Amino acid sequence: MTDTGGRPSVYPTLLYADARAAIAQLTQALGFTELAVYESEDGTVLHAELAQGNGAVMLGSKGRGGAFDGAMAGAGPTGVYVVVADVDAHHRRAVEHGVEILMPPTDQDYGSRDYMARDAEGNIFSFGTYAPALTS
Repeated sequence: MTDTGGRPSVYPTLLYADARAAIAQLTQALGFTELAVYESEDGTVLHAELAQGNGAVMLGSKGRGGAFDGAMAGAGPTGVYVVVADVDAHHRRAVEHGVEILMPPTDQDYGSRDYMARDAEGNIFSFGTYAPALTS
């Protein structure tokens, strides 16, 4: 296992037709914190990093070329699971911002409380209390 100095070692990476709108929805409605946004001269989001707890997602704009953009060209929506302390409060915030809710807060058989939402471009975000221990 690689020592990452306490940083996550896995980052879901998403591409959006309107990355600036995605950043606004993820930060305002779903509680992510903007860590970095790198733009081209015309304002295209080349790369952004948004944190939630001790994890993060990376995102950028579709259609700007490059190997990753090409590889993702035919890809469908992505699913991302995010651990939050208070699922119900997080859900209320998402609803207040008009996020499409696919499953309301629900107690799961495995002990978690989760809800599921779809972002403006079809990616599925599940928010819940389940945080598996990772051991090597």
